Amino acid sequence: MFNSIFAEGPGAALLPRPDESTVVIAPPASGLGYWAGAPSAALGDDGIYLAYRLRRPIGAGRGYAIAVARSADGVHFETLCTIGRDEVGAESLERPELVRDRSGRWRLYLSCATPGTKHWRIELLEAAHPAEFDVAKRVVVIPGDAKTGVKDPVIQLNGSWQLWACCHPLADPAEADQMVTEYATSSDGLDWTWHGTALSGRPGHWDARGTRISAVWQQGDSVVAFYDGRASVAENYEERTGIATGSGPASLMALGTDPAAESPYAGKGLRYLDFVELPGGGRRLYYEMTRPDGAHELRTELRRY
Repeated sequence: MFNSIFAEGPGAALLPRPDESTVVIAPPASGLGYWAGAPSAALGDDGIYLAYRLRRPIGAGRGYAIAVARSADGVHFETLCTIGRDEVGAESLERPELVRDRSGRWRLYLSCATPGTKHWRIELLEAAHPAEFDVAKRVVVIPGDAKTGVKDPVIQLNGSWQLWACCHPLADPAEADQMVTEYATSSDGLDWTWHGTALSGRPGHWDARGTRISAVWQQGDSVVAFYDGRASVAENYEERTGIATGSGPASLMALGTDPAAESPYAGKGLRYLDFVELPGGGRRLYYEMTRPDGAHELRTELRRY
C-alpha cells in the first residue's frame, strides 16, 4: 500500500505501488517463514542481473541460499548460479549486494551469519561474469566484531566506493534485533573507512526499533534513501518502507510519521526496496512483500517518466 502523504515528496516516483507490481520470484513454499526477496539489482550489457535471498523458517534452514539471475525484460529471470549457506560456512544468508565495477567486472557481497551467534560478517566474491562466482575465492571484507554484527550492504560507485550497512548491537543477545545504518567509503571496495551513523530509529515512531537503508538515490548534493523500519521486536521480519533525506550520504533524516509503503496483507511487510536505472529511461523497482499466507515474494514494477 502506497502512502499518499508522500505522493509529492522526495523519492515519491520510486515508492512501491503493490497493485501495479508483478511477482518475479515466488517463495520456496507457502506459509510463514518462507521467503524470496532481499533483492539487489544491477544493469549489465545484456539485461538486468538480480541477486536475491531464499529462506525457510528458523529451524528449517533460515536464509539457505543466494541466487544470481539474469533477465532481458526485468521480469522473467534465468538462474545463473546459487550459493548455499553451507558453502560459505554461514548459519544464514541475508541481503546480498551485486555490483558491476568501472572495469566491467562483477562483485557479489554476501551477508553471512556466524554459526551459533548473533554475529554477521560481509564476504566478497569477484568474477568476470555473474555466472562465474566461485565461493572458494571469497574473502572477508567487513568482519564486524564482538560488539557489532554487520550485514545488508548497499554499495554505490560515486567517485569513491560508498557503503551503507545495517549494524546490530551484540552486547545483549536479547537486543540484537535492533539496527542502525552506518556509512563508509573506500578507494577499492575492499578496505573501508567508517564515518558514523547515517540513519537510526526515532523513539516513539514506527521505526523506533531500527532502520536499515536498502537503496540510495543521489542527485547533486541531494540524497534520498529508502529504508526498512520497525517499531518493536515483534515486527522483526515484517519491516515497512520509509524515506529519509539529507544534503550528504553520511547523515540522513527520516520523513513523516508513518511508513511510506507497506503490504496490504497481514504483517504488512514491504522491505528491501531496490531499483535499477534503465538505458531507455525510467527505472525498474524490486522489493520483498508479505503475501496473504504470510510468505514473502519478490515483486517488480516498471516506472517510466
